[in-house]
Amino acid sequence: MSAPPALQIREANAHLAAVHRRAAELETRLQAAERTVRAQAERLARHDQQLRAALDELGRAKDREISALQEQLLSSEAAVRNLQAAVDQRDQVIQQLQPRADLLQDIARQRPPLAGLLAALEEAERLGPLLASNQGQLLPDGPGPPLGNSPGEEGQDHLQPAVFGTTV
Repeated sequence: MSAPPALQIREANAHLAAVHRRAAELETRLQAAERTVRAQAERLARHDQQLRAALDELGRAKDREISALQEQLLSSEAAVRNLQAAVDQRDQVIQQLQPRADLLQDIARQRPPLAGLLAALEEAERLGPLLASNQGQLLPDGPGPPLGNSPGEEGQDHLQPAVFGTTV
């Protein structure tokens, strides 16, 4: 076996040195890539943790809001029940008062004729009773029998004078 020539040995050594440099360079790049991947993984893990914490907080906030809304709903339902009871009670009072209101409306409609009747009765009362000496005479308004307390008492001695009075 013969020894390889020196040129081949130098070329082989240069080739080995180049392969070794290339391997070292690739190893350095691999370590940098691994550091980058680890840093990204850590950032992703922190971001994931932050998102989970935010999601948990949103869930708790949602639960608090749902609880508050349920309390408000129960309170509103109780208020509606109270108001409905008050409306029902007022409806009963209205039903009880309706006949009286109808009666008052009827009285109010009859007030003008009643006022006229009362004025006429006051005028009759102001005129006073007929005197006993004029009872046998006809009234100046026209012909007719003398006034008495009841029909069929004509010509009897116990005639009473007509007296108007009010009881209101």
